Amino acid sequence: MSDIEIRDDRAAGRLEAVAGDEVVGHIEYFVLESPSRALVPVHTIVEPEHEGKGIAGSLARELYAISEREGTPVAPLCPYVVVWAERHPDVAPTPDPELLRAAKEWLVAHPGRF
Repeated sequence: MSDIEIRDDRAAGRLEAVAGDEVVGHIEYFVLESPSRALVPVHTIVEPEHEGKGIAGSLARELYAISEREGTPVAPLCPYVVVWAERHPDVAPTPDPELLRAAKEWLVAHPGRF
């Protein structure tokens, strides 16, 4: 994993794991603005030839690090991030149920986004 760089492409809504010039994994997310700001991960994908190397976990850890640096909570809808957060309560606080509800409503209102 030492040759993997994690990049936040906020405009595209992607947190990317990059090896050389190749994106080997990513988390797709959006920024919820109401009822309050939150980072909402929707999908985590790691290219098959890179699975089992800790890339998805590194992406989830960096998402929560960004959250902490920005003072913006995470409202995870991605099944992988939900399970990762449950296993790492020291860095992944329990999400606010109201933010989760709002994030789900946002997805319903934007069906072509993900």
